[in-house]
Amino acid sequence: MSGTLRFEILGPQRAWYADREIDLGPGKQRAVLAVLLLSAGRPVATGQIVEAVWPDDPPANGPNVVQKYVAGLRRVLEPDRSPRTPGQVLSLTDAGYLLRVDPDALDAVRFERRIHRARQRRAEGRAAEAMTELATALALWQGEPFTGFTGPVFEAARQRLVELRAVALETRAELTLDLGRHRELVGELVELVAEFPVRERLRHQLMLALYRSGRQAEALAAYREFGDLLREEYGIEPGEPLQELHRRILRSDPALAVAVTQPSNDPEPPRPVAVTQPVEPGTPIVPSQRPSDVGPPSPIPPSLLSAPVHAPPPSATAKRERRQTPHWASRTATIVGTVLVLLSFGCLTWLVILAYAVWRRSWRLAVAGVGYLALITVEVNILDVESADEISDNQALAFVGLAIIPWLVGAVHVVLLSRGLWAAITGRPSSARGRADEERRIRREHARYLLYHYPAARAELRLGRPDLSRTFDDGGLIDVNAVPEQVLTGLPGLTPEQGRQIVVDRWLRGPYASMEELAARCLLPPNATEPLRDLLIFLPLSTLPDQAQTAEP
Repeated sequence: MSGTLRFEILGPQRAWYADREIDLGPGKQRAVLAVLLLSAGRPVATGQIVEAVWPDDPPANGPNVVQKYVAGLRRVLEPDRSPRTPGQVLSLTDAGYLLRVDPDALDAVRFERRIHRARQRRAEGRAAEAMTELATALALWQGEPFTGFTGPVFEAARQRLVELRAVALETRAELTLDLGRHRELVGELVELVAEFPVRERLRHQLMLALYRSGRQAEALAAYREFGDLLREEYGIEPGEPLQELHRRILRSDPALAVAVTQPSNDPEPPRPVAVTQPVEPGTPIVPSQRPSDVGPPSPIPPSLLSAPVHAPPPSATAKRERRQTPHWASRTATIVGTVLVLLSFGCLTWLVILAYAVWRRSWRLAVAGVGYLALITVEVNILDVESADEISDNQALAFVGLAIIPWLVGAVHVVLLSRGLWAAITGRPSSARGRADEERRIRREHARYLLYHYPAARAELRLGRPDLSRTFDDGGLIDVNAVPEQVLTGLPGLTPEQGRQIVVDRWLRGPYASMEELAARCLLPPNATEPLRDLLIFLPLSTLPDQAQTAEP
């Protein structure tokens, strides 16, 4: 009986019975059906339905209201059923209400299955078939699901499906770029960027498509627009992969140009085109990176393991650091500035701080200098009387209190402005931590390079597996699909509860393909995911030569 039913939730909620559309009734009855569809084939307790449909103000007689709506659903889902016959599609069990429908009768299930098959085809190097699967899946999307339904249950399901669609769109765009069809992709990417304005992977693809289409200036403008958006709205800079692409476009890196191979008449499908481009953190290895595409995996050249890792081109921040004044000059300036402040009893503090502001090009120091000048002005006004006898005790006390700030506090401020002197006082370089972080970042980039060009490095070097003994330092990468719970709970930004949630979700629903999918499935907030972007890698599970590779619950 359920085989004659079809449901759509990827857009306005609709249902058909034997090719005839069904009137699903009022909004709350539709919401009850949506909860049952989210758990199709599994019983749902009445309390869970009440909590999902009425999250803020549940009715006092919630079970009776749910029973009424279930009775209405039974009438429309099984119109041929006699009133006293037990329901076959929607029935009541000891564990709750159970909706029995063919999984293929729900468009969301077909949507997820198509995307999963597209990933498999892509992993097998069958790009054309992967594109077909993605096109079929995306054609099912008729709009945002569960429109009009509120509450955390519907919001989580909505975010998961929207995220899945976004990842599918990004994957299709990436496959299109691999096939050399960048010119026809620009228009679609412009629309997608407008729909998903803060997804860096789409921005990366748009810049690459524009550059390969001979529109270098527009590619650079797209980066500036994205950077302005992030700085104004969120106070952050674009990610390192996007910055790296920007630097490569600025210098017209010839490696960004795509080399498209023409399809041959051989019965075997053409191999995917390998394009040398930066690998975005959280992006799964594309088919051209897998050993199955090119025969047996090539051994890792010893030179790649022993050779020093060279950093990518320096960013603007790194260049500014290189232009900083040597420590001896900074110490000399600090000593001279401190002497001027002390000998002038704070009257020249504002001038010293403003000089530092010009030297460092810092608006914050300029504001501080103006503040010191304002204090000196107030002191002068206090003393602006005809004779010293006219100074009251309150005026004298206020003068002394105000004089301490530009004199003693100003002197300490000038001392702390010297990086070299501060390092001498504390006995450690002020930039030691920054250098260590930079070295770890370079090692991570080296490890990602090995994964990109030599996938066998994952098993040989155990990249992303700090829980296993290793001889290769990967800079702290974490393979989120393989490491046990104790590693995840120790990651920055994650609570122990979130770490356990990731492990349980991974065990129930399979590996993660991207940071966005991880955040959507486990409902992680941005402050938890941002620190992980440079650390996590998303690789499909494979058998390593060690025992106890994973530790699932």
